[in-house]
Amino acid sequence: MNLAQIEALLDAIPDPEIPVVSIRELGILRDIRFAAGALEIVITPTYSGCPAMGQIEDDIHALLAQHGLKAKVRRQLAPAWTTDWMTPQAQDKLRQYGIAPPHSTPAQEQVLRFAPKAAATKPVACPHCGSENTTETSHFGSTACKALYKCLSCREPFDYFKPY
Repeated sequence: MNLAQIEALLDAIPDPEIPVVSIRELGILRDIRFAAGALEIVITPTYSGCPAMGQIEDDIHALLAQHGLKAKVRRQLAPAWTTDWMTPQAQDKLRQYGIAPPHSTPAQEQVLRFAPKAAATKPVACPHCGSENTTETSHFGSTACKALYKCLSCREPFDYFKPY
């Protein structure tokens, strides 16, 4: 099996926390390569404490085993994952699922920060009705990589995938 075929297989693995998007669409799947004659899959967590990484590794091993393949799955923490690695398809799928996709981050803002950012400078559009009349109700939503928002127009709560 060649690398393109393996990539097509891995493209079917959904993110355990957001099953409408694949690990490739989120940018978690970093590389597929043959190293020293063995297949190696490189993944990067959305944040260093992401609890889904063990499940993602298990899903990769199980899917490859169904096709008679073995691979070493390696976690790569640097460079750190960024929401800019998400595909446009992933952002559309997030919106349709009810999660506001992240705003893109300008290159100059992709630096290490020790203090939290102020509230988002761009309004976060409601994935339900499209209104930008929204407010953050909690900096942490259903997972640490999302914030909880509420739409003041349709009154629906929703997650916002925070840009990193």
